[in-house]
Amino acid sequence: MKLFTPRGEERWVEGWRPRFPHQADDDTEPGTVFQTDAHGGEDTTWVVIRRESGHASGGRHLMGYARVTPGSRAGTVTVAVEAAEGGGSAVQVTYEMTALSEEGRRALEEFAAGYDDFLRSWEAAIRAA
Repeated sequence: MKLFTPRGEERWVEGWRPRFPHQADDDTEPGTVFQTDAHGGEDTTWVVIRRESGHASGGRHLMGYARVTPGSRAGTVTVAVEAAEGGGSAVQVTYEMTALSEEGRRALEEFAAGYDDFLRSWEAAIRAA
C-alpha cells in the first residue's frame, strides 16, 4: 500500500512530486491536502478522504482521494490492495470523474480509452521500482 500514498508514488511515477501546503507528517491521514503538477503540467489538488488498513478490513488496504484539476475535471480515486494467491498483490484502481469543461470532457474520454494501457504502465513502473 505504501506505493499508493502521496509520497510513496514518488518511487515509481515519473514527475510525481506532491507539494503539501501544510505540514503532513502522515500523508495518509484523511483530510491531508496536497498538490501535483505531474500530468501534462496541470495543477491538481488532492485530498485524502479514506484510509483503511488491512487489519480493519479483512486484509484489504484502501486509500481514497478526492481530486480537482481546476476548470477541467474533478472526482475520486480509490486504490484497494489485497494479497494475491501465490504471492504479490492484487490492486484495484477506480476513478469516478466528472468533466468541468469541454477540455475536461476530452481529457476524460482519452483517459477512458487508454485506461487498460495506463494500468499496465503502472504495473511495469512498480515492478521496475
